[in-house]
Amino acid sequence: MSALSAAFVRLHARLAPVAFVPEVRLHQADEPIGLWELTEGEFRSDRPPPFWAFAWAGGQGLARYVADHPETVAGRRVLDLASGSGLVAIAAARAGATAVRAVEVDELAVAAVALNAEANGVRVDAELGDILDGDAGDAEVILAGDVFYSEAMANRVLRFLLRATRAGASVLVGDPGRAFLPRERFNELATYDVPVSEALESVRVKRTTVWRLRAGRPEAGD
Repeated sequence: MSALSAAFVRLHARLAPVAFVPEVRLHQADEPIGLWELTEGEFRSDRPPPFWAFAWAGGQGLARYVADHPETVAGRRVLDLASGSGLVAIAAARAGATAVRAVEVDELAVAAVALNAEANGVRVDAELGDILDGDAGDAEVILAGDVFYSEAMANRVLRFLLRATRAGASVLVGDPGRAFLPRERFNELATYDVPVSEALESVRVKRTTVWRLRAGRPEAGD
């Protein structure tokens, strides 16, 4: 975590409880549009959107499930994929995971994860990098909140997660009805009505489902 990235997160997001998981506090932006333009404007087009600055519905639902079902992660090594703010990773650490690794492609998100973990008094190893063409390492549980928002991302994520299940990992996904979730691959675990930012989602509540990925036989392209 660079000092510059940490300072940016502190400047543009304030520490506050998460609406659906109030036992966790995150650095969250009050107003999304200005920050989005600041980090993704014409002079910063190479930087990912500031997913780290908001508690997205899929992550909130998945974090709620982990908090309410600590046996899902307790005593296990956890990977939080596309961690964003680190909400799900923090929930896993609070629930007793042996180790939590949070991976992100955005250096600001890595800083946010580190700051948020510190604010919640837990250990999360925040890592910068794209691991989707590789494997999940020694992770026993993989958690992914709101990752099926685009076709290109969904295809890469699914292949990664399927490889992980075939290696023996348990995979849980939180999703608020995104278009590219391959539901036929999953078993439903729980459903929640999650408060969200109307500026981001055009609604105030998103019906969000927690799914478990079924391990299947390798297919072409998996």
